[in-house]
Amino acid sequence: MAKKCPITGKAPLVGNHVSHANNKTKRRYLPNLQYKRFWLESEKRFIRIRVSTRGMRIIDKHGIEAVLDNIKLRDQTTA
Repeated sequence: MAKKCPITGKAPLVGNHVSHANNKTKRRYLPNLQYKRFWLESEKRFIRIRVSTRGMRIIDKHGIEAVLDNIKLRDQTTA
């Protein structure tokens, strides 16, 4: 499964672990993804999305219906 938020597009970043001796080794910074259930009033059912915590805040602000419509529009323009 991709470690990417469908709402914000956040994906893993690459950086370095830096030790006290200043040794550098590669590491990944993963987005804070959580499984969350959202109620879709139009379909009278829950949907389960793996979304970042920032994405949850966006959904709280605009509503799940508006965010899903926005994603559908974004997918249509890129396809």
